[in-house]
Amino acid sequence: MSDFIKISNQRLCDCHQGYLSCIEARNWMKNQIGVWQFMYEPRDIRDKKVHPAVFPIAMAKRVIEQFTHKGELVIDPFVGSGTTLLAAQDLDRNAIGFDLKREYVDLSNSRVATPPAGSCCRQLAVCDDARNIALRIMPHTVKLAFTSPPYANILNRERKNKSRRGDLRENDQFGKVEQYSQDPNDLGTLSADDFEKAISEIFREMMPVFEEKAHVLINITDAWIDGKRVPLHINIINAMRTAGYEFRNTIIWDRRNLVNKIGIFGWPSNYITMGTTFEYILDFAIPATPKSTK
Repeated sequence: MSDFIKISNQRLCDCHQGYLSCIEARNWMKNQIGVWQFMYEPRDIRDKKVHPAVFPIAMAKRVIEQFTHKGELVIDPFVGSGTTLLAAQDLDRNAIGFDLKREYVDLSNSRVATPPAGSCCRQLAVCDDARNIALRIMPHTVKLAFTSPPYANILNRERKNKSRRGDLRENDQFGKVEQYSQDPNDLGTLSADDFEKAISEIFREMMPVFEEKAHVLINITDAWIDGKRVPLHINIINAMRTAGYEFRNTIIWDRRNLVNKIGIFGWPSNYITMGTTFEYILDFAIPATPKSTK
């Protein structure tokens, strides 16, 4: 017996059928420049005690505008604080988010509890494992997945604040473990190699829910774990290719406008780039079905 969530994915615009989205040419051109910056707004959650890892509403809105039409269905397999849902609500898109943690599901639903007047789109978060998405969403109905998954076990350790200036390191985060949970199904408990395998398995199982030529965009950063650089963006690319997705584009999230009072480390003998100043937004597509030659 299916347990599909009832939600629309019908376009609400008059765009040409072959267009990727409703985006105007000037914004399309702007998005072709693969380095993006965003500002936080008052609705953004910045308190690490509420959620330890968030991205701006502006990021989710820019991605959703680029890859969907009004009314189409967006999913976030690791919805966290619900930012993707809120952006979808602002833009008249239907959206579903999934999370293992009931606390985050409740938070996400509270943020979209009051839709704008006249809206006919629905946004909701569901407490379920991303591994079950193909059992919860009708096949071939999703136009876009946008998510920022747990960055392997990057948070599952005491915080050292090494990117902060010396006298600012011992803030209220210093020494704390900010991991989402210790659930064995939580990707945030996994090593980089196990994380890659889990991402590949999750998105392979998820593939049937996507429309042909749908896109999946994943926000990820690299990490320093146990004194070594761990290129998690490469783990993601490998995982998605193994799962059958086509790697299309790399977007750099330039975070310099959000970072201040960073410390100097490595000088003068060990050069290290500041991971806090940039992240990746990786774009994957569902491969087109080959046309018959008959």
